[in-house]
Formats: sequence, C-alpha cells, structure tokens
Amino acid sequence: MEDDCTGPLHPKAIEGMKLFNEGKFFDSHEELEIAWNEEAGKVRDLYQGILQVAVTYLHITRGNYDGAIKVHERSLRRLKDWPDVCRGIQVGKFRKDAEIVVQQVQKLGPENISRFNPVLFKPIQWNEKRVWTCDKCGSEMYEKNCKVSCPNCGNRFDCSDLNIYFD
Repeated sequence: MEDDCTGPLHPKAIEGMKLFNEGKFFDSHEELEIAWNEEAGKVRDLYQGILQVAVTYLHITRGNYDGAIKVHERSLRRLKDWPDVCRGIQVGKFRKDAEIVVQQVQKLGPENISRFNPVLFKPIQWNEKRVWTCDKCGSEMYEKNCKVSCPNCGNRFDCSDLNIYFD
C-alpha cells in the first residue's frame, strides 16, 4: 500500500477532508465518494475509509448508535493497513482519533448516545502541498518512497516522522 502513498491527493478528497474538519460530515462523505469513484488503485480504500469515518460521525450526531458502530467497523477494514502518513494525510493519528470517539460512544451505549461530546471529533491533519523545509539548512526537501530528503545537506527522515511538520 505504501506505493499508493506517493501520488497527489485527489482534489475532491481535499475538499472532503476540509468539510470533515468543519463538522460537515454528510457533505464530506459526498466529496470523498466522488474522489473514491474517480480514483484508480488502492488509494481508493483510503478515501473510502475516511468517508466511512465521516458517516460514523454523522450517525453519532443523529443518535444512531447501531449505524455508528457498524460503519466504524467497516472503516477499520479500509484504514488498518495504511502507513501512519500517506499522501500527506496523518492516517495513524486519524485512526486513533476515530477509535477514541467510538470507544466513548460504546461507553455511553445506545440509550445515552445523545450525551456524546462532539469536542472529541478531531480534525484530519494533512499537508496537501507535500513540501517541507530542512530544519538544518533551510532548503526545500522532497519526498520519495516515504523518505523525505534534503538535496542540499543530505538531511533525511521517514514519513512516520512527518508529524513534526503538522500544526
């Protein structure tokens, strides 16, 4: 799956993630579904996993406990094998954030889902420009095969270290 992490994000996926971060989960799902349908390759599963988390959160906001749990389980199957960072998306953090949400929903149970605190909905973090600046010499760094390298001084790091570049 890591081979599918080197391409650019589909524009509709970017729009869908922006809508997700605004709490517009239905609209997010719609945009991500377009990206999923138009994309080729395994990255479709990543987009589908993200859109399923949006649907999970939509079910939570509507008080649909069974729907939230069911769709979350589907999202896990789509997201589980992706590296922590793919196409600039912090997938590992996103998985953990979604798991925290669903654990809280399960604690509340179907009878108390209306008491869910939406503050637990965390934004998706990503770097859509996929441009990094070397912290040693200030040159622009480039990503290839989940390695980010500085052509000037040779500074390198793994994509798993990219969380230092996200706000």
